[in-house]
Amino acid sequence: MTTFLEQHAEKVFGALSCFDRILFRGYLPLESGWTMAEFLRAKGVDRLKLKSFLLEQAERLKKHSFQVARHAGRPTQYLSRHVRKEELAREIANKDGVEQGLVCVFSVLEPCRSFSMVWKNGKTFIRPAKRQCLFLYYYFLDRELGLIHIKIQTWFPFRIQVYANGHEWLARKLARHGVHYLKHENAFLRVDDLRRAQAFADRFATLPWVRILSAYARRVNPLMGELLGPMQYYWATAQAEYSTDVLFKSRAVLAELMPRLIGHSLRSFGANDVMGFLGRKLTGHFEGEMVTDLSEVELKGRLPGQRVKHRMKANWIKMYDKTGCVLRVETVINQPEEFRVRRRVRRNGKRVTCWVPMRKGVAWLFRYRDVSIRSNQRYLNALAEVADPSTALRQLDSLTTRRLSSSGRSVRPFNPLAQGDRDLFRAVLAGEHFIHGFSNRELREKLQRLGASQPPDPHRQGARMSRLLARLHAYELVAKVPRSRRWRVTSNGYRLMTATIHLRDERFPHLHATSAPPEAA
Repeated sequence: MTTFLEQHAEKVFGALSCFDRILFRGYLPLESGWTMAEFLRAKGVDRLKLKSFLLEQAERLKKHSFQVARHAGRPTQYLSRHVRKEELAREIANKDGVEQGLVCVFSVLEPCRSFSMVWKNGKTFIRPAKRQCLFLYYYFLDRELGLIHIKIQTWFPFRIQVYANGHEWLARKLARHGVHYLKHENAFLRVDDLRRAQAFADRFATLPWVRILSAYARRVNPLMGELLGPMQYYWATAQAEYSTDVLFKSRAVLAELMPRLIGHSLRSFGANDVMGFLGRKLTGHFEGEMVTDLSEVELKGRLPGQRVKHRMKANWIKMYDKTGCVLRVETVINQPEEFRVRRRVRRNGKRVTCWVPMRKGVAWLFRYRDVSIRSNQRYLNALAEVADPSTALRQLDSLTTRRLSSSGRSVRPFNPLAQGDRDLFRAVLAGEHFIHGFSNRELREKLQRLGASQPPDPHRQGARMSRLLARLHAYELVAKVPRSRRWRVTSNGYRLMTATIHLRDERFPHLHATSAPPEAA
């Protein structure tokens, strides 16, 4: 990443790496049919009454949601069609001025994994089954985490999903410590102290997640500590997005650079590169898909743009622009088993420390961060090969766009591919003019030696050259030597005129010779 930032140091504020969207899931030790059957036996529940028992407990969770919402004075709503729940919750919070605590409770009918009873050889068995049940979405504005949601299914085994956003947490952390920032949605556009912000962001993985998540689980599941007894949820990281944002100072600079970055990533990054970004090696033992795709991103309230995604099985790296002035590279981990973590395990009856597949437990969230930030850094380093053409293109546009002179008169632009402008540039850039500059007469003589067409009348030649010099001066290609009638080439003029001569005489013929029309179908 340092290489990329050094290349664009004058155009960026810096970079900030932080967890973005993250999903935690909680599981009770009731996932198998056998454990559920043992639970029913311990509670004295007849297996034949399994369905009525499940419905009774589901009703308790539903009534509990009404009580929690009524006690907090917040609304509950059943959603019969697909809506963006987070946006709806934010609208409710903004409209009602909620700054902390419960925002609302949504209920939705969705597929779930529960249990059913079956007969086999004259005996009853409990087995997992796919069903539909009511899911409850609690939206909270947490003092530390910002807007989060807790999703719980109302049927056994009461799986829970908790959504949090690292950028929301970091924004509140910066505000409490007096670090000023500008933020839009889940992206920071500017931060006064990026080094301090990065130090805060690194702490997100080490928060006491088990305590935080378990506290919310007790708030939404009234059976904890009652029917479920001493059971506790096991918390796993279902999905983690970790982003590295490069904060550009100008929207125009990123807009000009972005197509080149996308083109380079599509043309140059193959399967070996993507595996290398993720810290893996592509070998013959690899089984799975490696896919790179380009998609258009045009979401509500956002500027349209493009996104490149490199997917390895269920994990991927993606690159896109946020709000037009933030370049985001993001690693998303859904299958942590594809990565390794160093820990103590038992091998042949002995405790040894070795590299083993990473697990989903929240205790390994720090390893998610390590893997992701290295992946993002490798990707940005690979993009450092792409040159930024923005300055050159802006200067070319200025040369070919009509502008006004100091007297307010319209000045005709130059055409880099026109022979007449090429001859003028060659005459101005002649080596004999470097030391003392050139005059009107000397420039006319140089054009004559180069074979450029000129009017036959010397007076008309001088008048025409005066107009050309005024035109060159209006575009800041030449400057007047003080207290004389001589002119000199500016540094910007030398760069622009040399580039346009090279374009016409060398690059265009080469491109014309190598470019072939597409074959007919």
